[in-house]
Amino acid sequence: MTHNIKIAPSLLAADFGNLQRDVEMVNNSEADWHHIDIMDGVFVPNISYGMPVLKAIQKHATKPLDVHLMIVDPDRYIKTFADLGASVLTVHYEACNHLHRTIQAIKAEGMMAGVAINPHTNISLLEDTIKDIDLVCIMSVNPGFGGQSFIENTYEKTRTLKAMIHGKRAKTLIEIDGGVTSKNAKALINAGADVLVAGSFIFKSDNPTQTIHELKEILS
Repeated sequence: MTHNIKIAPSLLAADFGNLQRDVEMVNNSEADWHHIDIMDGVFVPNISYGMPVLKAIQKHATKPLDVHLMIVDPDRYIKTFADLGASVLTVHYEACNHLHRTIQAIKAEGMMAGVAINPHTNISLLEDTIKDIDLVCIMSVNPGFGGQSFIENTYEKTRTLKAMIHGKRAKTLIEIDGGVTSKNAKALINAGADVLVAGSFIFKSDNPTQTIHELKEILS
């Protein structure tokens, strides 16, 4: 039924004391990407980790790094994250004054260009740039902290975005980030999602590898 749905475990929910172990778990699982949240304490009310930790992750990761920048003025660091091995670099619509320029700069460094939108941000604001965007990350919780509950309006937002992508003949992937579990995964895919980010649901489970497998089973 489904095309190649990607699972991107969010390392924000990993055990930072055993980061190598958790990265290797993702490597050896059926997951597709490592999802990495970079927070600056300004754009979101939390600080996660920065370049040195990403460098450590990259040293052990064998799957693509899906890097989500929840920071102000992300343009300063585009080249840095390319050098650190990011395959996908996602910036927030709300943090970019010149979104088109930022997207082009990310692509110029050889990365997929992602744009994240907060729960209150309207999909229609991406209409003029959608053909240039490789991935739209719909925040299904308010960004900044893991373990929050899922915002129900996300389904409608995903359907609206999918219609826009088809209407513009774009090839943009839709990623859902926040509160993803085995209970809503299927409905999200049915609404048009291509990539599911799951943090606490995977890493707080008794057997993360098995949890990833079960998510894949639901989506196959």
